[in-house]
Amino acid sequence: MRPQIVLFGDSITQLSFGSGGWGASLADIYSRKVDVVLRGYNGYNTRWALFLLHHIFPLEAAKPPAAVTVFFGANDAALLSGTGKRQHVPLEEYKENLRKIVQHIKNQSPETLIVLITPPPICLEGRREYAWSLYGDKASSVPDRTSEEAGIYAEQCVSVAKELGLPSINLWSKMQETDGWQRKFLSDGLHLTPEGNAVVFKEVVKIFDKAGFSELPFDFPPNQEIDEENPGKTFLQQCSAVKPGRRILR
Repeated sequence: MRPQIVLFGDSITQLSFGSGGWGASLADIYSRKVDVVLRGYNGYNTRWALFLLHHIFPLEAAKPPAAVTVFFGANDAALLSGTGKRQHVPLEEYKENLRKIVQHIKNQSPETLIVLITPPPICLEGRREYAWSLYGDKASSVPDRTSEEAGIYAEQCVSVAKELGLPSINLWSKMQETDGWQRKFLSDGLHLTPEGNAVVFKEVVKIFDKAGFSELPFDFPPNQEIDEENPGKTFLQQCSAVKPGRRILR
């Protein structure tokens, strides 16, 4: 059974298996080595994510994931004055919720690699244009999110990671290192373009490869190594799961 990487987060994670998505790119680069499991939930914040932990990461699981990305904060940082107020989570609660998520995963398996990812920066103009495309002149003129507020949550996400001894990706800061990030990386002022997905993918792979994921073996032999005269011999030599006398086909 292949090791698993679980991507746990909000809509930015949910959308990551789309064309050009960072999750799909992870599944591609680790093809035949790791199963990348998508657990992204549109609109969720860390408060609601807590109710999913026992379902996604059951403590009695026979084989816990090898790694988990925890990517929340974009909804927690929604403004109380805007249309996303029902998603808002106060900063201190956000931090405590991240600790609870990490602790639950560690209770399932202390060896699981956990990576915290901060919310991205926000482009106000992009958010206004998106709201107008949905609601026209009925769109609210009050912003639902700001980059400044997202930055505060991003800073505390990184702080929690340091406190717990975990790797983190400060997406809020990383994206703003590039000129024109507002349009280059964000499709609607919040969610990611293919180029924005590529930033996440690159940063995640750095951490995973440092942990040795790229060096994992294929689950079964490459076809070039299969003895066409006696294929069973190849599998017996290289796959401990296939034992003499075991029926492969029904």
